[in-house]
This record gives sequence, C-alpha cells and structure tokens, in this order.
Amino acid sequence: MSLHRMKSVTIGVPNVAATRSYYQEFGLTATDGGWLATTDGGPQLRIVESPSRRLVEVEIGADDDDDLDRIDRRLRNLDVRARRASGSVTAVEPITRTRVVVSTVPRLEQPARQGERYNGSGFTDRPGVRAAAILRTQPVQPRKLGHVVIGSTDQALTQAFFTDGIGLKVSDVIEGSAAFMRCSTDHHNVLVHQAPVNFLHHTSWQVDDVDDVGRGATSMLQEHPERHIWGLGRHHIGSNFFWYLRDPAGNFSEYYSDLDCIPEDDLWKPEVWGEAESLYNWGPPPPPSFIHPEDLAEHMTGTHSGR
Repeated sequence: MSLHRMKSVTIGVPNVAATRSYYQEFGLTATDGGWLATTDGGPQLRIVESPSRRLVEVEIGADDDDDLDRIDRRLRNLDVRARRASGSVTAVEPITRTRVVVSTVPRLEQPARQGERYNGSGFTDRPGVRAAAILRTQPVQPRKLGHVVIGSTDQALTQAFFTDGIGLKVSDVIEGSAAFMRCSTDHHNVLVHQAPVNFLHHTSWQVDDVDDVGRGATSMLQEHPERHIWGLGRHHIGSNFFWYLRDPAGNFSEYYSDLDCIPEDDLWKPEVWGEAESLYNWGPPPPPSFIHPEDLAEHMTGTHSGR
C-alpha cells in the first residue's frame, strides 16, 4: 500500500482551552505550533476554534510523489477539486466538509516492547513474581493516533471519496451503514457511518495493552466520573480492547490496544456484519448516548456550543 499511516487530525471545538487541557490529561504532550503529540507518532492532534465540534482535517502519509499524482488523478475523476502542491495533495470531502491532506512523510517506526508474561490454566510464564502491570506508576501516554470515526449524512459518498479518491482499503463493513477503512496495516484508520448529521464521533489512541486501557480510563475518571461513556470491553470488528471517554466539547476519545493488523502481503477478506454483532464481543452494552450522542439534536439545529 502506498499509503502507510494516519499522520494527524485537527478538530474544531467551541471551547479550545478546556478541550486542549483534557487531551493533555489524556496523555498527549504539548509541542510546537499548538500541536499535541503521542510518544511514537509525534504531533498528531491540533485543536482549533469552531462554532460546533467537528473534524476539520485529516492528514494521511504516503510514500512518494507518484502516489500523490495518482491520488490527484483519482480525485479529479470523481469531480472533486484537488490542490496538488509540493509534497502534498489536498481535497475537501464533499459531504462532511473534512479537509484531507495526503503528504509524503516517513513511515512510522514504533519501537518493539516486551509483552507481559501471563499465568494461565496449565502454564506458568510468570512464576514467583507479581504481574508487572500492577506495579506501573507512570501516567499512561498514547503511542499513536489510531483512527477517527465520522458520522456522514451520505455514508456511501463519503466512503467513495476515501476509497476511490484517496485510496483507502475497506477492511470490514456493517451492512448498509458503515465501513472500516485503512491507510496503514491497522485494521482501520477511518470509519464512516450513516448519521442524521455530519459530526465527529471519536478519535482513538493506541496504548500498550489492556492494562493501560484500564489505567488510563481510571485516571481520567477519578475526579471526573461524568467523562465515562463506555468500557471496558472488546470490539468484535477490529478485535481491540476499548474504553471511551467524553471530552469537554462532546467528542469521544478512545484508549485502545490489540487491534487487528493487516500486513500488505496478507490475504484479508472483508466481511459484512450485522448491527448486533458489529459493536462488541464482550463488555457492558453500549449506552444509547454512544450510538446517538446527546448533542446531535443541537448539531441538527445549529445550536451546539460545547459542554
């Protein structure tokens, strides 16, 4: 795949300072130019002012100028206006009005880490010592931006922009309502689902393992239980562990680990899933506010002003 990474997202919110403070507590690090950085991915989140919360921009990494030329041609074949510049091609997705920038950037190299040792039925990989995970004291810091989920009033057209125009590949589909698409070896980097209004559903951030999913969420909820949305659980599509929280603008943020990986030389057959099995394999059932966030009516009437 000539595309190779989800480089960054820019989100617009009415309450920039409060939202920025939330994501720093979430584990991102303030860096130059107003960006917030992950430990492995570098600057990956920018927060700008907007009348209502929305996804302003997605930046995707490509290998070289030939890749950009192909994307430019494909977008123009879809009658989407594209701006080809040195090292990038930019277009606006026509339904959600999200700006998508594909730029030539180095591939992300994440340092390998030693996995935890586990004891189980019939085997003991950790004899005579406590689990290392319970001894962790350092704050959880996301390794990289994993994916973004967008609600679109025309899911099929938004999906076509990302697949036929930008070049993402479909990993799995929820029949008639959503598509999981990838621009890297991750199972998905962009998910688009049918919605009554265009909006940003959530951004998702990789941590080391399920213990850090739990530790990160527990820390975020300690003094702010109202941030809790859904978790702990394991998704069926993508297989990842998850816990969702709400930022001050109403966007959801997800800690995740153990997402399915689709190397380029693997054979992966996209499957079509029903709604019932699409959300989770185990965990508490999703609250209605996860499927239909409480502020969607405000979005539809143009009165959204953050939380």
